[in-house]
Amino acid sequence: MSDGLLAGAGVAVQYLALGRAGPSSGLWPVAAGRVAAVLVLLPVAAGYGRELRLPARRCAQALLIGAGAALGLILYLLAAQRQLPAVAVVLASLYPALPVILGFALVHEPLTVRRAIGPAGAAMATVLLTLG
Repeated sequence: MSDGLLAGAGVAVQYLALGRAGPSSGLWPVAAGRVAAVLVLLPVAAGYGRELRLPARRCAQALLIGAGAALGLILYLLAAQRQLPAVAVVLASLYPALPVILGFALVHEPLTVRRAIGPAGAAMATVLLTLG
């Protein structure tokens, strides 16, 4: 299974779980999801060892990108808990674009055609959702 499909399945499971969280759960579902993501990725990172070491600036940028993703999940959770499906769906459709845009802007990753497909698809989904 490709990394993209595996990541997409993980995001889908996370959104399904957040959609089922009740209002009394607060922000704990997002916190639990972030902890679970770190626990899943730690063995992978440990396997890379010294090859994965990043300068402090890159680590700070990665943390900022992760915080942005967490903010998006919090906004989705709040919209879902308040029964605002239109807002929640638009936020969810934008999720694939944010990591790519932030990676391009902050970490200066090259924007290839393959990486542009996610933001383009997110933009099309947002337009279609607002028209529907």
